[in-house]
Amino acid sequence: MENYSVMYSNTYTTPSDAKGFLSSKLPSLFFYPSMAKIAYSANREAKQGKSSDQAWVKASLQIIKALERVGVSLSFENISAFTELKSPCVFIGNHMSTLETFVLPAIIQPHKPVTFVIKNSLLTYPFFGDLMASREPIAVNRTNPREDLKTVLSEGCEKLAQGKSIIVFPQSTRSTKFDRSKFNSIGVKLAKKAGVPVVPLALKTDCWGHSKYSKEFGPIDILKKVHFAFDTPIIPEGNGKETHATVCNFIEYSLNKWTK
Repeated sequence: MENYSVMYSNTYTTPSDAKGFLSSKLPSLFFYPSMAKIAYSANREAKQGKSSDQAWVKASLQIIKALERVGVSLSFENISAFTELKSPCVFIGNHMSTLETFVLPAIIQPHKPVTFVIKNSLLTYPFFGDLMASREPIAVNRTNPREDLKTVLSEGCEKLAQGKSIIVFPQSTRSTKFDRSKFNSIGVKLAKKAGVPVVPLALKTDCWGHSKYSKEFGPIDILKKVHFAFDTPIIPEGNGKETHATVCNFIEYSLNKWTK
């Protein structure tokens, strides 16, 4: 398999000539068949026990290229913020759409082994349930916060001790608006207990819309640029409130900058 070890080292912006003429006129119509083919192939390999870190990154890169072909422009900022870390870390970010679940592996996994905290229902989804399960995520039910915290702290500390970083989206649901009152501190608690850094992550992925039939798959709006940005790693101290506030401040600052 082709080596995908370092595709994005610090910053990246989609080249101006990446989009196709016809596909950019009908982005949703062209993107979703490509996405389904990529996801089905990767999921089938996972179901057959053939999944690997390289295969996960390859599928993620293919999704990025499929988005770019239909006219979506992506920007990645400050990836080097975490690539020099000697330890695993906890990435804490806002959550807007399905896009980040598909794209983040290509950004992070080549530098650091990583997995997600996810809703357990995602493990049964068609097209990518088996693939997600093969990544050994931390699955929570999102109905009992106390039990979810126990699960994340227990399984998260174990994975971090094994050298695997964790991506946490502390919001209870995806939203195009950031509300810090609904952004819990579970990621900071995990990092503090495990003794690893927090890496703040801000993202804007509302180009991948929701439909009235599905929160997973909606219209692709190529006028909305995709942004991912990482901030300086933080070692949580004290009760973690200052670290949590720093993460929230970075997300708010980034979203305000991108929406001006």
